[in-house]
Amino acid sequence: MAQQQHTDQALFTALLFSLHAAGMQQLGKIMNPLTGEVERDLEQAQATIEMLEMIKRKTAGNLIENENKLLARLLYELQMNYVDEAGKDQKSGTDPTSSGTTTSDTAQDKT
Repeated sequence: MAQQQHTDQALFTALLFSLHAAGMQQLGKIMNPLTGEVERDLEQAQATIEMLEMIKRKTAGNLIENENKLLARLLYELQMNYVDEAGKDQKSGTDPTSSGTTTSDTAQDKT
């Protein structure tokens, strides 16, 4: 039983980190390992944030303290980065929900 709990905790932690990494990639904060480019898709980032929020609601009262803190921290980090990225779009006058922007697209726009 203790071994299963340890395995479940490791898998849950891996799931959270996987969703966090996907969200950071969607926010354009880290490179897409498949394309080698930094891509930004705020619509998908919002969906990832909503998924983590749903996990938080569905697991309320069932997580150990460390899992709860990790989930809250990763969710907060994504939310704050989302606000930062959406704010950049508002300053430039573009739609924050537009998707598919890459750094190469942005570089071409500036030339």
